[in-house]
Amino acid sequence: MPIPPIIEDHLRLPVIGAPMFIVSTPKLVLAQCKAGIVGSFPALNARPAAQLDDWLAQITEELAAERRARPGGRIAPFAVNQIVHASNDRLERDLESCVRHRVPIVITSLRPPAEVVGAIHGYGGLVFHDVINLRHAEKAAEQGVDGIVAVCAGAGGHAGSLSPFALVKQIRRFYRGTVILAGAMSTGADVLAARALGADLAYLGTRFIATTEANASAEYKQMLVDARAEDLVYTSLFSGIAGNYLRASVARTGLDPDRLPAGDKATMNFRAVTAEGAEMKAWKDIWSAGQSVSGIDAVEPVAAVVERMAAEYEAALARVNGRCE
Repeated sequence: MPIPPIIEDHLRLPVIGAPMFIVSTPKLVLAQCKAGIVGSFPALNARPAAQLDDWLAQITEELAAERRARPGGRIAPFAVNQIVHASNDRLERDLESCVRHRVPIVITSLRPPAEVVGAIHGYGGLVFHDVINLRHAEKAAEQGVDGIVAVCAGAGGHAGSLSPFALVKQIRRFYRGTVILAGAMSTGADVLAARALGADLAYLGTRFIATTEANASAEYKQMLVDARAEDLVYTSLFSGIAGNYLRASVARTGLDPDRLPAGDKATMNFRAVTAEGAEMKAWKDIWSAGQSVSGIDAVEPVAAVVERMAAEYEAALARVNGRCE
């Protein structure tokens, strides 16, 4: 179960902070990388498009300075998420920016990323691809990706419906690259469980929305603290692709969370109309979350979250080893 050296040698924990629309900006990414986990953001968060170059320069320069200040410290690389879909008219330009700045890791979503793989491999970067089922995983492997992100039941945002016990097992039967698991994780013990299942890295998003560095409103963060795993709704209405959203954020718009129509995948316009005729947008108005809300009790700095998770990871490992002796 390989973790590429450019990642493994710099990790405090085997974790990638998942890229989250609107929420993930350089402030969050830098805090994650400095704490020793991979930080990431969607290229589309940089608006206007020209801002992407500024963000990439800022992150690259600040991490380089941090490594000089803390030689031997666990300072992780960063990743950029690219949406490979006809609706993304920025893909070519954003990909050129990633190549120009030699982004260490590019995480692709939706369509198999053939053109992205070639460009990123050209300078030695890594490409990980999100999948929700075996067919998608097989297509990604055919494109030569370095890692497959198994987005399983309980993940925030666009998520699959398969159990990690099923999907990770199926991917491992044919794929020798890095496997990353997403879905309902918030603690160090969860991360250890992901590795026990056969994943190399855990992919956590929701847990990092409830941090001081996340670009989310105080109301959003508090809703995560207050929510339980049952307080989510799984729907395709808001983007055409099924995903998990906070039930309370849907209900406050006047929409009935239990009577939502299906969305149109072809449009991917991230909009819905309320009963009063008002237009709402995901993830600006309709807030995404995963079942990992069950493990969120407070809004804290990223460094504190990672430090506690590392202690939880070691404690869980000690418990397992003790039972096996």
